[in-house]
Order: sequence, then structure tokens, then C-alpha cells
Amino acid sequence: MKFKLTLEATASNLQIGYQDKILLIGSCFTENIGAKMQKHLFHVHENPHGILFNPISVHNALRDYLQCKQYGKEDLFELNELFNSWHHHTRFSDITADAALNKINESIRAAHDYLKEANQLVITLGSAWLYCLTEIAIGQQGLVVANNHKAPATWFEKRLMQSDELTSVFQSLVKDLQTFNPGLQIIFTVSPVRHLREGLVENNRSKAVLIQAVHDIIATTYGTYYFPAYEYVIDDLRDYRFYAEDLVHPNYAATQYVWEKWVETFYHSSTQQIMKQVAELQLAIQHKPFNKKSIAHQAFLQNALAKAQDLFKSYPYLNLQEAISFFSGELANIA
Repeated sequence: MKFKLTLEATASNLQIGYQDKILLIGSCFTENIGAKMQKHLFHVHENPHGILFNPISVHNALRDYLQCKQYGKEDLFELNELFNSWHHHTRFSDITADAALNKINESIRAAHDYLKEANQLVITLGSAWLYCLTEIAIGQQGLVVANNHKAPATWFEKRLMQSDELTSVFQSLVKDLQTFNPGLQIIFTVSPVRHLREGLVENNRSKAVLIQAVHDIIATTYGTYYFPAYEYVIDDLRDYRFYAEDLVHPNYAATQYVWEKWVETFYHSSTQQIMKQVAELQLAIQHKPFNKKSIAHQAFLQNALAKAQDLFKSYPYLNLQEAISFFSGELANIA
């Protein structure tokens, strides 16, 4: 008897390789996938505006990178003894305007340069609920904010973005992105993270808008793809044991499951073989010996160093310099 449905991964026409550059933007689920890609030594640039949940904030951030927009003091507001931007995560806030602007503008310049050469852009949308400034807030009335910065609730009113509105905004954006970088391929995902602050019914309405719009975008634009992260967690795993204690965020088992599906979908078998060797080296770096000066540990380090050097010789574009330096340094310390 069959007790669950399984969503099988299908190899995509888009294949990601170690020589590619990948820009990731969107919700916290973006950072889960990005961290695993970084662990396997892929070239990744992640959330240059910080975590973003709603489509308009993602859209605005990508527009900033396209234009290499430079923010000024007029773009900031002061609250809770910090200078903040309505378009950025709180990690860009600071006690002086100049410090906040330096972080914001440096990040945008880096993202602009990276986007020029990126091969893939991964966009993860979290919620279709938009929070807009009211007339009593500091800032332009109606402005969609990326973060509330712990401002009073009366500063915001919310509305649900409609799928046709989202589709129109992103169709235009995709065209501009691909004009800026003709080789850019775009992967859309919908985050499986539940936004319980809105309520379960409202969360489902939001996800429905995102899913409908994303599929409409992909159907009408070239070089765009969908990865079903949402469906892998909600329909395939479909169990609260795959969520953290808050019942909102997928736990390690769930994110690992989605990562394995990601690998099956976007990485050629030859790339997967390299990934396995890289993962072994990463484990070797984390190894904690009982006796660093033992003959066994020295042999372990020498073996790991040889593997890293051989892998780098075969694939010189791999970022293995730190691993080689680590093993060499550990052996030197023992000697």
C-alpha cells in the first residue's frame, strides 16, 4: 500500500557547473540553498539587500543592481537610534547615516558587477502580502517596505498582491535583466516557509498568487525555469516532523531533501562527482583529532592534502586554495 506521493526530480535543460556564477535573492530559504552551494565551493553571491520576502522588494533590489543605484541620506530614516532603509534588511542599519550608506552602496556596486557576469539568477519568493507605509509613517506614503525595522504597526497597511500584477512586473524585469546580461538564466522558486503572522488561510492565498504568477512568467519569457521547492516540502514530505519547533521553517532534514532534489535537477553527473570529492575535503577540515601529533593524524592530513592538490590540478577553477592552505598549515604546525 502506498502512503505518500513522491515528486521525482527531473533533470533540467539548465545545468549549473563549477565555472558558473550564481546570484541568489529572496527569502530565508534562499540562504539555506545558498549555504549548501557555498559549502560545495560554487561561486555564489547571496542576498545583496539582505533577506527579502515580497516580490516588489525583490523587484526593487534587482532594479537597484541593474542601475547601480547609489543611495543618499534622503533615502534613509532614523528610528530606534539607527539609520535604516525601507528597501533593506536590518543588517544594513547603523548608528550613523554614513556607515549605513557605505554598507548599502558597496553591496549594490558588488551586486551590479556580479550580475554582469552571472550565469544564473535564483529568485525565491516568500509572500505576496505587501506592507505599505501609511500617511503617519516616516517615508513616502504607499511605499512597499522590505522590513518593518520594528516600527509601530500603525505605520503600515497591508494588501495582497494580485498574480497578474506580479506577472506584469516581473515580465518587464526579466527582459531588462536579460538585456543587461544576455546569457543570464533565471530560476524561480516559492519558499515553503509558512508566514503564520498572516494566518494559515492568508498564507495559502499568498502562496497561490506566487505560484500562479511564477508559472505565467515562465510560460511567457525565455530562459526562465521553476524549481518546486514549495511542492517538495508541502506535498512530497507533507509532515510537520520536517519543520522546526516553530512549525514555520523547514528543518535540516527537509532542507537537505530539497537540496538533493536541487542537485538532481541542475547538476550533471560529472559535477556531482566533483561535489562528492569537495564534500569529503570539507569533512576532513572539520575533523577534530584526539592527538594532533599522532602518526595516524599526520597520515590523515597528508592524504587529505594530496586529494585537494590532485582535485585542484584536475579542476583549476575550483576554489580549493583555502583547503590546501589549511592542510599544509596543520602539517607545518605538527612538524
